Amino acid sequence: MDGLMEIVQGILGVGASVMLPIIIFIVGLVFRVPPKKAILSGITVGIGMIGINLVINLLTTSVGPAAQAMVSRFGLNLTVIDAGWPAVAAGTWAQPIAAVMIPVILIVNLIMLALNWTKTLNIDIWNYWHMSAAAATGYIVTKNFIFGIFCGIVYTIIVQIVADKTAPKMQEYYGLEGVSFTTGSAQGYALIGIPVGWIVDKIPGINKLDVKPETIQKRFGIFGEPMIMGIIIGAFLGILGGYDFAGILQIGMTMGGVMFLMPRMVKILMEGLIPIQESAQKMLQKRYGDREIYLGMDAALATGAPAALATGLLMVPITLFIAVILPGNRVLPFGDLATIPFFAALVVPSRKGNILHSVISLTVVITLALLMATNFAPVLTQMANGIVEFPKGAAEISNLDTGGNVLNWIFLKLAELYNMIF
Repeated sequence: MDGLMEIVQGILGVGASVMLPIIIFIVGLVFRVPPKKAILSGITVGIGMIGINLVINLLTTSVGPAAQAMVSRFGLNLTVIDAGWPAVAAGTWAQPIAAVMIPVILIVNLIMLALNWTKTLNIDIWNYWHMSAAAATGYIVTKNFIFGIFCGIVYTIIVQIVADKTAPKMQEYYGLEGVSFTTGSAQGYALIGIPVGWIVDKIPGINKLDVKPETIQKRFGIFGEPMIMGIIIGAFLGILGGYDFAGILQIGMTMGGVMFLMPRMVKILMEGLIPIQESAQKMLQKRYGDREIYLGMDAALATGAPAALATGLLMVPITLFIAVILPGNRVLPFGDLATIPFFAALVVPSRKGNILHSVISLTVVITLALLMATNFAPVLTQMANGIVEFPKGAAEISNLDTGGNVLNWIFLKLAELYNMIF
C-alpha cells in the first residue's frame, strides 16, 4: 500500500501542467488523432493550464490577504478555521484508501461509458480527490475499508450524472463545446444553488432585474467592461479590508487583470481540446451513431466568464458577514474564499449569467455550507491532523470546498448512520 501511495503521490506531484498534456496525448491516440496533432494538442492544453494557474494564483494571493484583513478589522472570532481545499486534499491523499480510489474511479467511469450510462470521460485526475474524500470520510468514520470504497464509487456515479445533466447549459453559456465539469465542489454547490436559483427567478420584482455583464455594459457603458468590473469589485474588497489608497488601487488593478486575462487563458486551453473533441465525436458517430462524449474538466474553466468571477468575488464579503451572524456556525471562512468562483461555476449558467440571481442563490447555499462545514469539522480535523500544518490558533479545521459540500456531507451522514445500525 505504501508503494502504491508513493506512485500516486509521484504522479500527482508533477502537476496538471505536466500530467494533463500526457493524458490528452493518450486520449488523442485512443480517438485516432494523428500523433503529431495529439502532441501539439497536449502541449497547448498544458500551456493553457499554466496560464490559468498563474491567474488563479494572482487571484488567491490578492483575495486571501484582503479576506484576512477583513477578519482582523471586524474582529471575527470563530473557533473552527477554514483551512482551504489544499489542506483537506493533502489529508485525503494521505489516507490509505485514497491510492485505491484512483483506479476505482477510472474503472467506474469507463464501465459507465461502455454501458452508455454517461457521456463524460473524466480526465481531471486532480479532482479525483473529491471522490476520494468521500471514501476517506466513510473509512475514517466507520473504520470499514469496503464501506469507504462504496462511498467513493457512489460519489463517482453521482459526479458523472451531474456532469452530464449540467453540461448542455454550461457549454452554451461558457462556449466550452464538448466539455463537462466534474469538480465535486462545483457540483455540490450546484445541487442546491440551481433549484434555489429557479425559485429566485419566480420572485416578483427580483425576476425582472437582469444584472449581466452585457446589460451592465449596455446601460452603463465602460463600467460593464469585465476589466472595469474587476477593478471596482477589487477596490470594494480593499475598502472592506481597510487598505490605504495605494492598496485599494493595487487590488483593484489586480482584479481587473484577472478578469481580463482569465478568458484568454481558457481560450488557449480550449484550442488544445478542440481537435481531441472533434476526433472523439467522429469516432463515436461511426460506431454509435449520434452518441456524444464530453471531456470532464476542472470547473476553473468557468472563471473565464466575467459573471462567474464577479459572482465569486462579491460572495467573499457576503460569506464573512453570514459567518458572523449565522446561529450555530463555528467556521471562520478563510482558505476557500478565493475558490468561491469555482463554486459558482454551474450556478451562473443556470441563471444565464445574471449576477444578482447568482449571488442570491449562492448566499443561500453558503449559509447551509457553513453549517455543514461546522458539523464536518471533527472528521476533517482528524483527516488532516499530522499531515498539514494547522493555521495559527486553530484546534479544529474545516473548509467550504468539502465540509460545506452537500455531496460530501451526505456521505458523512451515511457513515454515521452505518455506525448506528452496525
